[in-house]
This record gives sequence, C-alpha cells and structure tokens, in this order.
Amino acid sequence: MGDSFHEQLLEDSSFLRADRRLETDLVDKIILQLNRIYPQILSDKEATKFRNLDVPTSVRVGELLTHLQGKGDEACREFYRALHLHVEEVYYSLPTRLRLRDSLDPLTIPRVQQQRHVLNDRGPVFFLGCFSVAVGMALLYYYSETKVTGGSRALGMASLGLKRKAQEVLIWYTEEGLMK
Repeated sequence: MGDSFHEQLLEDSSFLRADRRLETDLVDKIILQLNRIYPQILSDKEATKFRNLDVPTSVRVGELLTHLQGKGDEACREFYRALHLHVEEVYYSLPTRLRLRDSLDPLTIPRVQQQRHVLNDRGPVFFLGCFSVAVGMALLYYYSETKVTGGSRALGMASLGLKRKAQEVLIWYTEEGLMK
C-alpha cells in the first residue's frame, strides 16, 4: 500500500461520486460516524451541511470527499474505515482496492485460493430419496425375523469387549432371541 489514503481518495473520488450504491441513508451513516466518533474530522456544523437532503446525494458525496481531502491523510483513512463498515460492496469495488488486489505479488504474499467443494450437486430430491431408502432398509431390518436369529449372535459376540452391565444386557437380548 504505497499510496497514502489522501492519494487513494483522490483516485477513488470520481468513482464514489458516480456510484449509485451510495444511497442517502448510507451517506448519512458515514457522515454520522465521522461526526460522532471523530469530531475533529467532521464538526456538527459540517455534518449538518453534508446531511442536507435538499442537495442531491452525488453532490453531497463530492463535497464531503473534497472536505476530507483538505483535512489530510487521517481524515481520508477514517472515511475508508467508515465506508468499509457501512458499504462493504462499494469499498471492495473501489479502483484502488481492485488495483491493490490485482497487483499482489504471488512471490511475496501467497494468494488464498477459494475453492468450492461440492459434495453432491444432485439436489435435495436426491438426498431425500437416498434418505428414504436408508430409513426403509433400517425399518425392514428392525421388524424382520432374520434379525432375531442372525443379528442376535452378532450382538452376543460384540459384547465381549464391553463393561459388565452392557455385556449382560446384550447377552440377555441374545438368549431371548434364540428362545423364540
């Protein structure tokens, strides 16, 4: 970030004046933040002037940017902070942000590659179908007669590595299934 915030704001000011995403309420939020948190940057009288609704928003933004450029680098930095806080999509589409993002040297700063992992792109109907099949098979297994004879022996063998109470329950279930 070799440029100062003042130089960046000079470059971004034409974009900000023309951007229609900066609506009246968003500009007011930025002005109020600069006024309330940093009264040395924007006094009450100046904030009232920039919040005048009789003046079109693009003109108010232009006057605010000119005023902040006259205040210095600190005021420009706080404007960028407020813009980032309240209108993030405009902040990331500023020409200086785009240039900064595109000019990153891959040897000095590793780029983070965002990959989209799609586990299943078949949609919710496919998931519900597979889930229904699995539930159906579980219900068939639970209510079928083969479970009582074949499955019980497996439960008896599984009880070998368990604690005494769990082992007794599984062995009792196995013996009960064989008696039927």
